[in-house]
Amino acid sequence: MNGAGGWLHSQRIGYGVCAALLVLLPLSLVVAVTFGTMPLPVGDVYGVLSSKMLHAVFGTAVPERWAAGSALHDVVWLIRLPRLVLGAAVGAALALCGVVMQAIVKNPLADPYILGISSGASLGATLAALFGVGAAWGARSVGAMAFVGALVVSFAVVFLANLGGRATAVKLLLAGSALSAVCGAFSNFAIYLRNDDHAPAQVIRWTMGGLGAANWQGNGVMVLAVTAGSLFFLTQSRTLNLMLLGDECAITLGTDLHLRRMLYLAVTSLLIGLAVYQAGTIGFVGLVVPHGVRLLLGTDHRTLVPVSALAGAIFLVWADVACRVVLPGNELPIGILTSLLGAPVFLYLMVRHRYGFGGGTA
Repeated sequence: MNGAGGWLHSQRIGYGVCAALLVLLPLSLVVAVTFGTMPLPVGDVYGVLSSKMLHAVFGTAVPERWAAGSALHDVVWLIRLPRLVLGAAVGAALALCGVVMQAIVKNPLADPYILGISSGASLGATLAALFGVGAAWGARSVGAMAFVGALVVSFAVVFLANLGGRATAVKLLLAGSALSAVCGAFSNFAIYLRNDDHAPAQVIRWTMGGLGAANWQGNGVMVLAVTAGSLFFLTQSRTLNLMLLGDECAITLGTDLHLRRMLYLAVTSLLIGLAVYQAGTIGFVGLVVPHGVRLLLGTDHRTLVPVSALAGAIFLVWADVACRVVLPGNELPIGILTSLLGAPVFLYLMVRHRYGFGGGTA
């Protein structure tokens, strides 16, 4: 009875945190718009957003200072808000994929890039920038080829892990590490062959990550994808919980994890590919956010999945704000900031030899 009561209490806490984050996310977006090289009053931000909403729904007139074409409108609606919405969607996708991949490989050190996805994306971006591969995509060819590279490497990891028998968590990790090294070597070789001072600089800037190219059309695709992915993995919470117990235990309970593991990896690869296409390489979000949520709420994926997605969205919104204000007159690439925050957490997890998925010792 005490165990059941404790579980219900934990669930109520998790649902309460989820509800609080659902309120905090839109508030964070509105407040975060006010930060930048030109600070804006919250009232003006609210005025632009509310007047656009009222005009779209009821056709009411928009005050001139908030109307389309005004400086205030363009800064809020066309520059800052799109990048913050993209940051929220990308942060949610990275954190969600981190939760799933940590369950797949049964390792809290895993994040969406440990299986070689970032190296595949970097290789695709390098080939596009240096040799014009994917030129049919025009100005977004670097991002598009990064998307293709991420997907190709993800499915290559699945293929290699299944050679000689069914894929296991260890085989997935080894395949990802091997492909990451291969992609990194080919990227460096391509830069060496090109011998061009400008193109490598373009690749380096892109691989640092950034939200500056955000637009509402791309945001719509990203938000729709991460929403669908979150709902899908929320329905798979029981299976994700079983993955932490191992294949043998899951089989005794009537669930074969092999096909589920491959399906989940395919879905996360798609989400990461979209995130890479939209914002470049942003690391460690999938490591830091799920780890913090797991320490607070435990390992039950019924709460871990939605809370991690929302926390990742809020985290990247404020990370973007920090990138825009930490260096006056300059914008720090967001990938650098997340790496500076995530690397110490990664080292901390490594030295905790007895770390368990519940945040305690195993």
